[in-house]
Amino acid sequence: MPPAPPWPPASPGAAVALTVEARLHGHTDICDTAALAAAFSDKTKLLVLNSPQNPTSKVYSAAELTAIAELALAHDIVAVCDEAYEHIVYDANRHIALMTLPGMAERVVKIGSAGKTFSVTGWKVGYLTTAPALLAPIAKAHQFLVFTTPPNLQRAVAHGLNQSDAYFDGLGRGLQAKRDRLARGLDGTGFRPIDCAGTYFLFADISALDFDGDDVAFCTYLTTEVGVTAVPVSAFYTANPAADTVRFCFAKQDAILDGAVDRLRRHFA
Repeated sequence: MPPAPPWPPASPGAAVALTVEARLHGHTDICDTAALAAAFSDKTKLLVLNSPQNPTSKVYSAAELTAIAELALAHDIVAVCDEAYEHIVYDANRHIALMTLPGMAERVVKIGSAGKTFSVTGWKVGYLTTAPALLAPIAKAHQFLVFTTPPNLQRAVAHGLNQSDAYFDGLGRGLQAKRDRLARGLDGTGFRPIDCAGTYFLFADISALDFDGDDVAFCTYLTTEVGVTAVPVSAFYTANPAADTVRFCFAKQDAILDGAVDRLRRHFA
């Protein structure tokens, strides 16, 4: 199917930006760099990379990021990297910023999130790191699009970014404990947790529950009948969605996680 026409309609001779998706198969699988390379052409201008990846919780390896960097260099493109969960990685995983790889510092815009890093998601304050040549046009756009961010919140974020490494290391350890708490709690309920390498979302396979309906219907049932809310993973697909997987958020107080598990156990176990 040909791509939908741009809206509003472009004037004659105007440039039109089209997006090309590269599908990530599985939650912890190795990135299919051949498929990613096939998505590039001589018209490619920009790569958007979310790492650690939301919603799959994938943390990209050094080898994967090296392959991505090589593509960016070969096609002389800019990469915009959403790294909101950069400090929330688990086990032996390590977050590597794409801009730290050879040749990438001048062509990467690295985006961070105060909401995720300092557990204040309601603030909606972000920050970015990039080369001066890329920063200039971004600053112009920022001035007219999002200049309403309260100054005191920006000062608070600046203070937070000056914290010692102990704070940032502790953030991941604390959330890893919550991840493990929820995963253990789901044992025996019919929900099968899927490996979570980063972020604060845990996928669970629901195929063993033999529910008569897709993931949207299941999540609706879960909310209305059990009192626990999950997100249907099909919501993150543009085509051919996985309909037997749901996503839980474990960035909650332990008592809330335990209460949710108790409700799931009483209903499904």
